[in-house]
Amino acid sequence: MQTLLADVVAISPLTDHVHKVILKPQQPVSFEAGQYMQLVLGEKDKRAFSIASRPSHTEQIELHIGASGADSYAMQALEHLRQAHTKQQQVNVEVGLGVSQLRAEGERPIILLAGGTGFSYAKSMADHLAEIGCERTVLFYWGVREQAALYAHDEMQAWANSNPHFQYIPVVENPSASWTGKTGYVHKAVMADIVSLEPYDIYMAGRFDMIGIVRDDFINHGAIRENMYADAFAFIK
Repeated sequence: MQTLLADVVAISPLTDHVHKVILKPQQPVSFEAGQYMQLVLGEKDKRAFSIASRPSHTEQIELHIGASGADSYAMQALEHLRQAHTKQQQVNVEVGLGVSQLRAEGERPIILLAGGTGFSYAKSMADHLAEIGCERTVLFYWGVREQAALYAHDEMQAWANSNPHFQYIPVVENPSASWTGKTGYVHKAVMADIVSLEPYDIYMAGRFDMIGIVRDDFINHGAIRENMYADAFAFIK
């Protein structure tokens, strides 16, 4: 883990409730794809966020913060970042945390499953796999409630088009009449597409209550627990 001071370079909206934050650390940053960082608000107040940028981008850190409600965990962190940006002050961050980073040395096909802003966790791994010329099959499932929440849809389409082994599968819970893609819960789309999950390495990010359900359903669908990765596992039964 690195403890760093960082400038808040930019904060911009991706949707009504999701913001992209760009931080510039005082020194080059080191982390693995799929790790997270903590924004230090106080000695005993640290807010965790997945890193959306790939590890080769050592000069900047990209975050996607989903925040609504003035007193929410994420909104308080976002306001801290906004104030630092306005006042041109630096923020304290701890980078390179987590145990669910990409195991790039393996040969098994990969499922990246993201619910909502859990997308940032999977995006770092997807971009890294593209950068290193990965030839393993990579299936990227991104589940959202509304179609408008697919803020990186075009970017992910381009990612999938960059490599014949990559597939991007967006899933919308509450689709509009014009939506022609998959619908419902994202993990059920995975199980409908794949007969058995036994051969796969599976990386997951989303709400803790969601991840617990997905883990259990995937194991019942053949997934091997030791080949499933999610930092949420440390906080759920």
